[in-house]
Amino acid sequence: MKWPNFEEEPMEGFVVAGVALNEKEAKITARGVPDKPGIAGFIFGELADKNINVDMIIQSSPQQEKNTISFTIDKKDLSETKKIMENIKLNLSIEKISYDPDMAKVSIVGAGMQSHPGVAAKMFACLGEAGINIDMISTSEIKISCAIKKKEGEKAVRVIHQAFELNKEEKNKEHRKEKSE
Repeated sequence: MKWPNFEEEPMEGFVVAGVALNEKEAKITARGVPDKPGIAGFIFGELADKNINVDMIIQSSPQQEKNTISFTIDKKDLSETKKIMENIKLNLSIEKISYDPDMAKVSIVGAGMQSHPGVAAKMFACLGEAGINIDMISTSEIKISCAIKKKEGEKAVRVIHQAFELNKEEKNKEHRKEKSE
């Protein structure tokens, strides 16, 4: 597969201010969740009642009146989350729940993420070129985040830093500082 060359497509007016990495994430995936109104509210309400903060959430399109819901939490909450989810599994007749404690979230932050086409594509392409698989994606006006395997975290930061030329900005700051002294 040929990846697009984003080096030839400047993104004037767009500033990626930095890259953030959280290596303390866990991913929970519930398969065979009944596709009925209120189910997601019930699941996440049970977690909220135990003060478990849910970060990224993906729900699949329903197939045969069932879907899959995946979400991330802080790894420190995994034990409590397992207890809650196993109880929910019995009450809702969920087919299978899996837990992955070795996740990380890598994010780019900056202004105007949603108003600049190609920013997400550039991030995803550089991760793909580095052989880093994306498990989940979340976007907002100021941030694009990807859940990846924890072992790929540092590598992801490096390739994103390089793709968005964040090291050049730091060198420019250092150069400006030297000139002003």
